[in-house]
Amino acid sequence: MPLPTVILPGYFASALEYRTLEQSLQESGFPTVTVPLIQRDWFPTLGGRSMVPILRKIHQTVKQQLEKHNTSKINLIGHSAGGWIARLYLGETPYNIHNDVSDAAGLWHAYPYVATLITLGTPHVSQERWTKRNLDFVKINYPGAFYPDVRYVCVAGKAIYGERRLGQWLAYSSYQQTCGVGNCWGDGITPIEAAHLEGAINLTLEGVLHSPRRQGLWYGSPEIIKDWIPYLA
Repeated sequence: MPLPTVILPGYFASALEYRTLEQSLQESGFPTVTVPLIQRDWFPTLGGRSMVPILRKIHQTVKQQLEKHNTSKINLIGHSAGGWIARLYLGETPYNIHNDVSDAAGLWHAYPYVATLITLGTPHVSQERWTKRNLDFVKINYPGAFYPDVRYVCVAGKAIYGERRLGQWLAYSSYQQTCGVGNCWGDGITPIEAAHLEGAINLTLEGVLHSPRRQGLWYGSPEIIKDWIPYLA
């Protein structure tokens, strides 16, 4: 029987934006829920602050699914920042760099419960000052596909080449803040280089844009899901 799957939204996104993806996975046989986030849940994390409020929501959702389906494992799908926050959740090192939680909070060390982690357009590195502290914690403590018992699948989109010209300036700026180079390919927000992890199953999909808010194909479009859904355990 397919494992239950939990979707973690991208930064400042609400669960509502992932309803179509959730339904597509359910129709494919995977019992799926999205972490029930709304935009104001992200307010405490602004300015590079702690992700503990989001970790609490993830932990609650995962516990509910483990109990509901009477299983010891789930799949996690993290879109955009949701992918590196999911890696934070998997990790065993206490995430107390903001001094807002105790070492015994139990909001991490989840890797024994995760069969597969799929990241969609996740920036696994960042040069941006507000994101860098949290992401560096992940990168230093859990480099690459860190846990051998977890299958890591990192999906990147190749849709927009970053240039300093009309229509491509946003991509250029975002790529530069992420990996230090603006002239490269990516999904319009995350460059391919930043979306992959050493040791993971790394996929690059043509024509895929970053967000469900944009017109065109994104990671959760039915035509695109078929390229990564076979990796769900």
